[in-house]
Amino acid sequence: MPLLRDTALATAFDQGADSYDRLTGLNPGYHAQLRRSARRLALGAGGAPVWRVLDLGCGTGASTAALAGALPAARITGVDASAGMLSRARAKTWPSRVRFAHAPVEDLAGAGVRGPFDAVFAAYLFRNLSDPDPVLRAVRGLLAPGGLLAVHDYALGGRRTDRLVWSAVCRGVVLPLGTATGNRGLYRHLWRSVLYFDTAPAFGARLARAGFDRVRVLPLPGWGTGITHTFLARRPPAAGADVR
Repeated sequence: MPLLRDTALATAFDQGADSYDRLTGLNPGYHAQLRRSARRLALGAGGAPVWRVLDLGCGTGASTAALAGALPAARITGVDASAGMLSRARAKTWPSRVRFAHAPVEDLAGAGVRGPFDAVFAAYLFRNLSDPDPVLRAVRGLLAPGGLLAVHDYALGGRRTDRLVWSAVCRGVVLPLGTATGNRGLYRHLWRSVLYFDTAPAFGARLARAGFDRVRVLPLPGWGTGITHTFLARRPPAAGADVR
């Protein structure tokens, strides 16, 4: 079965939106790890003000909530290609500084989403893209000089054990739960997308090739150690300046 991409993936997320929050709630540490990555983004700013944040692939708003808690003064724009997932996000209670837009990450301008942003956060996004490189370059262009990118995702550390643990969890837990919701295809895609995506060191190198500096690859604790990581990177500041 090939990986789901573009419209097919957005449709699968539309179909799975109603049960998505329930299933992620069964994942030990899911929300705590998102909050940890959001805090790492805030700490990475080093005290510099972070006023405008873009939450790419915001889904039902779990990452948006993590950002709102870690950056209490920031205006946050959540964007997702799935109308169903966004509908779930918009139905929740948000402060006035949070807004949402429906758009694929490849066409943010078409939805009126324009930079510069002080920070971009992307959770569970890049391994789902047909080609991450042009999107990374576009994200770099959306950031103000010195702006930060934080990527939170499943990316295997490179050990054989990491691959075995991920497949065991998917076969024993993720796929049965996905089947119970009637959307096995989406969760089979989740399993395979991680196996076929970059390892954590390879994605760090991809960030550097896309023009980011100060790239850091940080593992997350819990059962997903060696599987789930935070990636921090910076758009280099303007010549003669070092703002972070």
